[in-house]
Amino acid sequence: MERPFRVLFVCLGNAIRSQMAEGFARRYGQDVMIARSAGLTPASRVMPLTRKVMEEKNIDLEDAYPKPIADHGSEPFDLVVNISGIPLPAVQAPVREWTVKDPMGGREEAYRRAAGQIERLVMDLILELRRLRKKWADEFQDRGPSPRGEARSS
Repeated sequence: MERPFRVLFVCLGNAIRSQMAEGFARRYGQDVMIARSAGLTPASRVMPLTRKVMEEKNIDLEDAYPKPIADHGSEPFDLVVNISGIPLPAVQAPVREWTVKDPMGGREEAYRRAAGQIERLVMDLILELRRLRKKWADEFQDRGPSPRGEARSS
């Protein structure tokens, strides 16, 4: 079995958007990815409205806390998803940009809108990674190892 894709979600404070993305990815995409999140300038805590809105979607962020991107410096990632709206420092992985308005300072509805948008983006990413994995599995059967070079077990 091929290893899951390693995906890092990054926003400014790792208190709202990237926490939401990691929560959705862990909930719905465990079969295809290992999700992590970080912030460029981490906040002191995950925002209470972030936790509340995610609880409404049955995703528990009780143990979540903001982490700096540097905490993941030695971890290899297959993809970094930038939700911060600003350029990232150099990372050793392809970067995908997602435009999601930061609900910080907004009302609960702004958090719900952000969560809904992020949920759709994460679900699209999960489907894309599943298709990619299937394509590589099909190619492996025809030609040999996957482009990522992992051996597969029976």
